[in-house]
Amino acid sequence: MAATQPFWRTKTLGEMTRAEWESLCDGCGRCCLHKLRDEDTDELGWTNVACRLLDTQSCRCSDYANRKAKVPDCVKLTPKRVEAIDWLPPSCAYRLLAEGSDLPWWHPLVSGDAETVVKAGVSVRGKVLRERDAGPLVDHIVQWPGRIPRAARPIEPMGKEGQAG
Repeated sequence: MAATQPFWRTKTLGEMTRAEWESLCDGCGRCCLHKLRDEDTDELGWTNVACRLLDTQSCRCSDYANRKAKVPDCVKLTPKRVEAIDWLPPSCAYRLLAEGSDLPWWHPLVSGDAETVVKAGVSVRGKVLRERDAGPLVDHIVQWPGRIPRAARPIEPMGKEGQAG
């Protein structure tokens, strides 16, 4: 008997239930970091400054249900928006699935453990400043939110000699 495939491998983003959609968020918090866009070049600049609603320990929104009322420029992700947004981090499940990739080993839906996102270095926990403590955003431009951490890269299978190969 064939094993049942997980929903993210059998459904498009648009076919998912609300619960399935919400479960795709790995809780990394990277999308909740302020970003700056250069008016002349359109280049995106990531910062290490968290939205005021981001709980920097849990890396979840502290008022998810009311976030749009409290932070009007907060973007509610939808399947259509995911395709158009260029600022989702490369590790984001919504982005990965929209691009035809699978979820990584550290994603809680794959690992069964919400802490693997932290262990893999994907979470913003311990890496960000609170909005009220930051000062000018331009002083906090960093590259790491737009990159996949080395520890989060795919695990290589062990070779014959017991070394990753």
